[in-house]
Amino acid sequence: MTDTLKGKWALILGASSGFGAATARALSAAGMNICGVHLDLRATLPAAKAVIADIEACGSQALFFNTNAADPDRRTKVLDGLANALQGGSEPRVEPGAEPRVHVLMHSLAFGTLLPFIADKPEKAISQAQIEMTMNVMANSLVYWSQDLVRRDLLAPGSRIFSMTSEGSHRVVRNYGAVGAAKAALEAYTRQLALELGPRGILVNTIEAGVTDTPALRKIPGHEEMLAASLRRNPSGRMTTTDDVAATILALSQPSLRFISGSVIFVDGGEDVVG
Repeated sequence: MTDTLKGKWALILGASSGFGAATARALSAAGMNICGVHLDLRATLPAAKAVIADIEACGSQALFFNTNAADPDRRTKVLDGLANALQGGSEPRVEPGAEPRVHVLMHSLAFGTLLPFIADKPEKAISQAQIEMTMNVMANSLVYWSQDLVRRDLLAPGSRIFSMTSEGSHRVVRNYGAVGAAKAALEAYTRQLALELGPRGILVNTIEAGVTDTPALRKIPGHEEMLAASLRRNPSGRMTTTDDVAATILALSQPSLRFISGSVIFVDGGEDVVG
């Protein structure tokens, strides 16, 4: 990789673990500054601190917010802080001659309800509020963050937006109904944003990773069988890793790649095509 990303900024939603953390590390190693949004309690906060330390060890800036990325007021505070950093803040944070804009927005929020639609007892089934929360965090928030970045003039021609989908968007997975619906909506939002942001020169794509051993996956009941099945059916003979996804986003973030938009990009070693 060349130094074409040096000094540019990435905004990563879900930056403390999984795909977001791996991508933060990969982009910072290429010279990018990272604004990370995460939601961690005291027990899991060391993971976020480790990501920050790795970013700064690369000589890049780390501006992190431990807050709810789906809350509109918190979103405003994050963007206020990011805008200040892009303009220089209390100390220079932008490379001389660099565009004070966000080059990469990565939406990697993995928080939803894993309950069935139908259960013997009503309290065991998913509720309307839980479905709406899952949709808001994992799908709708992509639109709201994109809207606010555009309204604040924080995206520029050449900026790119990445969302994270999964095969649950088009295949049935037990206890994944609300999340699967959110992933399907996320793909539809990605296509629509690609259409509407195309005239501005902004690229929008979604990444479908294969089954990956992440903290989010381990919250799904029966995840052990999902991991084992993935290993059995993946043509590559191994499972997808977070580093596979991070390397792909790093490559697609290169300014020389200017004409890929509106796509579902599979990073799974052929796992999805074999069913």
